[in-house]
Amino acid sequence: MSGALAGAEVATPAAADHPASAVDIIAWLGAVGMLLLYSQAWLVPLFGEKIDPSSSAVVRAAFIPAYAVGILLLALKPGATFAGIVRQPFLLLLLGVAAASLAWSVSPDQTIRRAIAVGLTTLGGVALGARWGWRGLAEMLALTFGLLAVVSLILGLFVPSVGRMVVEFPGAWRGPWLEKNTFGSQMAFGSLLFFATGLLRPERRGLWFVMGGLALVMIFASTSKTSLVAFMLGGAALGLALVVRRGGSVSVLAIYGAAVALGGLATAIVMAPDIFLTLLGKDATLSGRTKIWAAVIQQARLQPWLGYGYGAVWDEEGGWGPLAWIVNQAGFKPDHSHNSWLEQWLGLGYVGVGAWALYYLTTMGRTLMAMFRSEGAIVCLPFFAVFSLMTLSESMVLSYNDMRWVMFVAFSTRLALGRRDSARPPLS
Repeated sequence: MSGALAGAEVATPAAADHPASAVDIIAWLGAVGMLLLYSQAWLVPLFGEKIDPSSSAVVRAAFIPAYAVGILLLALKPGATFAGIVRQPFLLLLLGVAAASLAWSVSPDQTIRRAIAVGLTTLGGVALGARWGWRGLAEMLALTFGLLAVVSLILGLFVPSVGRMVVEFPGAWRGPWLEKNTFGSQMAFGSLLFFATGLLRPERRGLWFVMGGLALVMIFASTSKTSLVAFMLGGAALGLALVVRRGGSVSVLAIYGAAVALGGLATAIVMAPDIFLTLLGKDATLSGRTKIWAAVIQQARLQPWLGYGYGAVWDEEGGWGPLAWIVNQAGFKPDHSHNSWLEQWLGLGYVGVGAWALYYLTTMGRTLMAMFRSEGAIVCLPFFAVFSLMTLSESMVLSYNDMRWVMFVAFSTRLALGRRDSARPPLS
């Protein structure tokens, strides 16, 4: 193989020649089902817009099959899953801090339940990255997003009362999710994944490129400018990965150019924030986010080292805890910090933020190295670019029952294993 995918990892003859067994197929389909459950695209169609997933016992029980699939995938390939865990010590540290925060949590019952949920959610991501290679993992995720895109298209065209916004931003597409921005961000992830999968699976390139175009159209239908900017950033990352994969002096120039471009963009945002906000369609408060951030920072400073406990703040009852003060200062009740870094500081303190930062930086370092060594960079670099941007406005890190966190962990696990896990199963 030559060109952009030159030097790609090659499956061993045993993996390539051995036909898929019934167990392999069931495991692959079970993984797709797990991802669909973690997408939470079924919540609004089944339970309506007023459902609170964090407080509904029925909704919590609905994720049990997803946990079970993750455990079964671990049992099918325990050695690789164990290796994927131990090669990510900072992920273990992050989970350990979340579990340990039960000792100082302001809502211990919430913390213990959610720490278990995020542990099982994370385990599912590790199991995915350990069992499948880049091509199988990409196509599995592409199929998942493909199903979500088709459902969104059907709802938007034929059931607009569900598939489109009615009160706020009337007419904007939201698919099966509650808000248009969630739909737009999912389609941004999906579109980039479709294009990457088409590059890795040339025999089905036409299908995945068409799906990538459909998802891109849906980003415009959502009217989410932030999602469009995220797609553009991810597209630039995909282009960078393709150029670097070609090797030679052009790869060095591409990396240098990307660094200069990022530096220039950061400078422009700092020097002329009004222009940037106008492009995103936001006001100076970022749709109220800056009020939330100021309130969260004030409360986090009162417990800076350990925080208030994992998942403990936002459903806290009583009039004197951190949530009451955040609501009072922000002027409304937010569901989360709307910033993944602040969320870790509020819940887990400097210790948790440090653990996440080390895990994130280690994963990004492996991603940069993968551009020279593995075809997987075509899949994971665009995803990490979009994920990194969205951590600034959404609480996605260490998020239980969340497909985006599962994908992050799955990709980081595959990067951590690298070529050491060469005996891949069929459908890889």
